[in-house]
Amino acid sequence: MLEERVTVTVHASDPLSRAGVISHLQHQPSLELLQGQVTTGHGTGTGPGKDRGGAVDPHPDGTAATPATPGIVAVMIVDRLDDVATAELRRLVRGGEQRVVLVARELREPELMTVVECGIRAILWRHQATPQRLLRAVRSAARDEGELPPDLIGRLLTQVGRLRRSVVETTAGAAVPTLGMAPREVDVLRLVAEGMDTRQISEKLSYSERTVKNVLHALMTRLQLNNRAHAVAYALREGYI
Repeated sequence: MLEERVTVTVHASDPLSRAGVISHLQHQPSLELLQGQVTTGHGTGTGPGKDRGGAVDPHPDGTAATPATPGIVAVMIVDRLDDVATAELRRLVRGGEQRVVLVARELREPELMTVVECGIRAILWRHQATPQRLLRAVRSAARDEGELPPDLIGRLLTQVGRLRRSVVETTAGAAVPTLGMAPREVDVLRLVAEGMDTRQISEKLSYSERTVKNVLHALMTRLQLNNRAHAVAYALREGYI
């Protein structure tokens, strides 16, 4: 048992999923449950003052809370990690002041790597999220420890190994990171975002056109991006440009 009670917030795209997790956690004496918000861009809680779980809403006006207290564990429930859920996940981990337990129905490989990039180490499958497992995951997250399904560990190791093998070399001989973007890639994408074509980018950066194409191809292959527009959108979302 933890010496201090763990403060928990619950985030979901629908009230039913959130209510189910709350019902699992609200009677645990080692947890302090903050309630009152339904997140991931689909509105706020069930009403001012108290919600269905019976705990006092820290925001009686019905606005969604943005916890900033160190040690808070945020439980986030998703079916798939789509763009809206990804944005919410990044919001929750921004600043490193709270730890996240992700309860997901499924995670594809690109989504799994997004989770890894965000630093999420406590994950449960929705069909396996019993009260005992959920409580254990919350406690593990509070201690900054990992909690992963066995099958997910194997997939993660396979994916990381594949990414390591796919490290590409720039023409200058410097390794491009397997996750994230290298400065050269950022430079090229910034010009793509400004509407420049391959020839204009090559002239601006004093690269050959072939180098520009290689940089973009390697980036899109490594991060599984569909085209230049997708690459620009990714760079904007992640704050590279």
